Amino acid sequence: MKPLLDVHTHTVASGHGYSTIQEMAQAAADKGLQVLGITEHGPSIPGTCSLLYFKNMFVVPRRMYGIRLLMGCEVNILDTDGHLDLNEDYLDRLDIGIAGIHIVCWQGGSREENTRGMINVIRHPKIHIVSHPGDGTAELDFEPLVLAARESHTLLEVNNHSLAPQRHKTVARDNNLEILRLCKKHGVPTILGSDAHISFQIADYERLRPLLAETEFPDELIMNYWPERFFEYLGIEP
Repeated sequence: MKPLLDVHTHTVASGHGYSTIQEMAQAAADKGLQVLGITEHGPSIPGTCSLLYFKNMFVVPRRMYGIRLLMGCEVNILDTDGHLDLNEDYLDRLDIGIAGIHIVCWQGGSREENTRGMINVIRHPKIHIVSHPGDGTAELDFEPLVLAARESHTLLEVNNHSLAPQRHKTVARDNNLEILRLCKKHGVPTILGSDAHISFQIADYERLRPLLAETEFPDELIMNYWPERFFEYLGIEP
C-alpha cells in the first residue's frame, strides 16, 4: 500500500536538518501524502530551535500545498521517571507530541527502570507517539510498552532512520522486529517513521519493508496508510 502520512520529520530549525518547512511540505505533496508532521527536536538537543519557536508556531498555516500540516516536537525523555524537556505550557501548543530517547540528554538506568519511565511517557496525555524505542539507546522490555501503548492509544514508532548503516544502531533491526511481532500479537497499531532530515527522505520507509515482510505485519495496523484512523485513534483534529 502507498503511505499517506509521515509525521516524524525535521527541518533546518532542528540544527542538523537541511530543508525548510515549505520545502518539506512541497516534497510531501509531490509524493502524494495527505499529512505531514514537522517535529523539531526539543531544547535539550544541541543546536535545535529555541523555546520561542514552539510558542510562535501558530503563524504556520496548517494547510500547505494541499496537505494537512501538523506542527509538533520530538520531545526528549530525560530519565527513568519519564521527565520531558518541554513543560505543559509548550506541550499544549503542539499539534502532535512525539517523545524519544537521545543519548546526548538521557540519564538511564536498568532495563526495568528504563521501561518504567517509558511507560510513564506512553501514558502522558500530550504524547501521541514514542520515537525509535527500538534503536538501542536504552535497554527496554518491549511487551509492557506495547500493552501500555494499547491501553493509552499511543503509537510506538518503527524508525527507518535508525536502520541506516551510518547510524551504527546494531540492535535496531532485531528490536524493531520484536516490536512488530508484539504489536501483531496484541493487535496494536504502529507507525512508520522516516525521521526525515531533508525533503528527499520524506515517507522513505524502504529499510522497514523487509521487517514488515518478515513479520507478515498486517497493513491495517500501519497507521501511515489510514489518515482518518490515525486522527481518530490519537484524538487529533483532522
